[in-house]
Amino acid sequence: MNDIKSMNFEEVQNFVESLSEKKFRAKQLYEWMHIKEVRSYDEMLNLSNSFKEKLNENTVYTSLKVITKLTDEVDHTTKYLFELMDGQLVEAVLMKYKYGYSICISSQVGCKMGCTFCASTIGGLIRQLTPAEMLDQVYAIEYELQEPIHSVVVMGTGEPLDNYDNLVTFIRLLTDENGRNLSRRNITVSTCGIIDKIEAISKDLPQINLAISLHSPNQEMRKKVMPISNKFILSDLIMACKKYTEVTRRRITFEYSLIKGVNDSVKDASELIQLLKGLLCHVNLIPVNPVDERGHKASEVADIRRFKDILEKANIQVTIRRSLGQSIDAACGQLRNRHEKDQ
Repeated sequence: MNDIKSMNFEEVQNFVESLSEKKFRAKQLYEWMHIKEVRSYDEMLNLSNSFKEKLNENTVYTSLKVITKLTDEVDHTTKYLFELMDGQLVEAVLMKYKYGYSICISSQVGCKMGCTFCASTIGGLIRQLTPAEMLDQVYAIEYELQEPIHSVVVMGTGEPLDNYDNLVTFIRLLTDENGRNLSRRNITVSTCGIIDKIEAISKDLPQINLAISLHSPNQEMRKKVMPISNKFILSDLIMACKKYTEVTRRRITFEYSLIKGVNDSVKDASELIQLLKGLLCHVNLIPVNPVDERGHKASEVADIRRFKDILEKANIQVTIRRSLGQSIDAACGQLRNRHEKDQ
């Protein structure tokens, strides 16, 4: 079956003509999918019944089903648990800021990266998400809100660059001027550090924002908390980041989850300064979310502030990420894992 929502505009045109329909029908269909973001062919009111029958017979129309939705009463962060057409589950998190809504979406069902502080990797990688499945996390929430999402972060369950081709297609669809037309500068992709794909994305999508899950100031520590460092060593990753900033002229964000007694000491801060010296970058300090199966605890508030002060004195731009949605298991993979345990 043809995955219609994963097709770009030209592909939809060719497909519609292959069904012996007039070319202008493609524009109508594309607008229903990517501008009005309707949930089924039945809602496409200006398409004939015969055309809809052809579409139902020849395509899959991805429309995610909300299984669970939890909203934090304090900060109004909302976590969605979606069911895919094959019964697999993925998560997305909606956050409200002064400038508008931001959504964090998943790129895979599960994850194989094995980071020791993350709930997403507990069951391993099950499968890749299609472009349509990534896209519909955005569309399903916008359809419910009846308001636009201002920014999209691919930082939920999964390693986005491990699903590279589908990721690139997803971003091109989301930013297509014929459809949703979100600015590429409002899209952030987070990666553990797949070096060859960092180089590729600097050429394929140079306008987006790149975030690196760093979490350690040296190779030995990073190998313990992020197994990917056994394949892509830290010094090579930093070199790839320097090349990325040279090609794109865009600042990289380094995500650094502060784990009590693991990576939050004065020595760790000093090593981090040396590691990032001369890089066009920003450091985002994240008090790690507690995950029952992992055992890590967030650093003390005083230690987080001390860490931040040390970096700032070295003229490194740094912020402490505001913790959102703690009452609703907003960290990657937590809600999915809890749901599966309850079944």
